[in-house]
Amino acid sequence: MPRLVPTLDRVATVASTLFRLNRGYVAVTGPEAGDFLERMLSNEVVSLEPGEVRPALLLTPKGRIVAPMRVVREAPEAFLLITEADLAETVASTLLRARFAAKCEIETKPFNGYLQLGSAEGFRNDEYGVEAYERWGEEEREAADPAELEALRIEAGAPAWGSELDESVLPAEAGLDETHISFTKGCYPGQEPVARLHYRGHPNRHLRVLDIDASPGDEVTYEGKVVGRVTSAVPGKALAYVRREVPTEARLHLSIPRP
Repeated sequence: MPRLVPTLDRVATVASTLFRLNRGYVAVTGPEAGDFLERMLSNEVVSLEPGEVRPALLLTPKGRIVAPMRVVREAPEAFLLITEADLAETVASTLLRARFAAKCEIETKPFNGYLQLGSAEGFRNDEYGVEAYERWGEEEREAADPAELEALRIEAGAPAWGSELDESVLPAEAGLDETHISFTKGCYPGQEPVARLHYRGHPNRHLRVLDIDASPGDEVTYEGKVVGRVTSAVPGKALAYVRREVPTEARLHLSIPRP
């Protein structure tokens, strides 16, 4: 799904503000850390240079999402996996169970994550559709409520865990096959179903940005039929999974489900 550029008025309301992010961190270190992560994650890891960052997924053998993440190569034998706070323990335990004889150590880190719009230190984060930089450390800093970033995220069409992403979602449905997956690297858990869908099929639904006032859970209809459901919303904008056969330019409506 193409990423949109948020409107300037939304950017102006949060520019230069420091935001606290609800991140979890898993360190993977040791002489075989790169090779181990290359076998476990959906994107290329060993080709990263120290200081480089790349998005990736940890998947089940059936191609379902265990956790989205960004992989940072901090040093030749040291990697940091940045995921959601609620997923850090899951990521660490999943990797530990699969480590076997690989010479690497895996542990969660008690870091605090921050995002700064505009020029700042850290790595570039394109999740919000504007120039923004993310960094982390053990110190706590005064920061604004990250809820203010929600409008930017929705306008940029970036899926979030717990809203657009969970264990039932296929990467291609959320557009993550374009950013988080390498189709030329070696094997990893979930590679076969992901590649089969990419080369021989298509997802039944896509994540779309809608110009509409809605609430999460509202049903989206087209020509009298329910074709999707809203997952995130702010005034005037929403994210929704919509069936792929619905034309991009189609006029959609809401059908609010009754309790």
